[in-house]
Amino acid sequence: MTEAPKHPINPDPANELASDQSPIDPRDFRNALGTYATGVTVITAMAADGKPYGLTCNSFTSVSLNPPLVLWSLSKSARSLPVFRANSHYLINVLSANQAALADRFAKPSEDRFAGVGYTLSEQGLPILDGVAAWFECSNRSRYPEGDHVIFVGEVEQCRFTPGAPLVFHGGQLMNAGT
Repeated sequence: MTEAPKHPINPDPANELASDQSPIDPRDFRNALGTYATGVTVITAMAADGKPYGLTCNSFTSVSLNPPLVLWSLSKSARSLPVFRANSHYLINVLSANQAALADRFAKPSEDRFAGVGYTLSEQGLPILDGVAAWFECSNRSRYPEGDHVIFVGEVEQCRFTPGAPLVFHGGQLMNAGT
């Protein structure tokens, strides 16, 4: 005899965890995902009015070497979603091990996350944060709504890196990958 799921099965898998209809407990799912260490990035773009936008993201991964493609995802409820959907380009900043404060800053709601933050502009006019381990300037190749997020696939047009330890996220905590 098997135990019945905690929640009835939802016929729309895109809404399972968001609607609490999955047989998987959402907290258990998050805890299981937390066992996988990921890098930490800040994705940046410019609004039509020239205001810089940025957000902390750890859903970044490579897709293809030829052509050079990467992906990341953003919650459908994010206030910055319209900015990233409307832009032809965005920039992925891979944070260095000593940039936990920067990750926290861009993860929390704020009217101006860039106040006092050092950055230069890329050829496309996108913020490259000072001291990052790497950055990838991408054209906004495609977007796919999935579940409660939008998946962005970017074609890398430029990238740079500096050798050194990156910032990682594991078990719900930011940590230095070099330790």
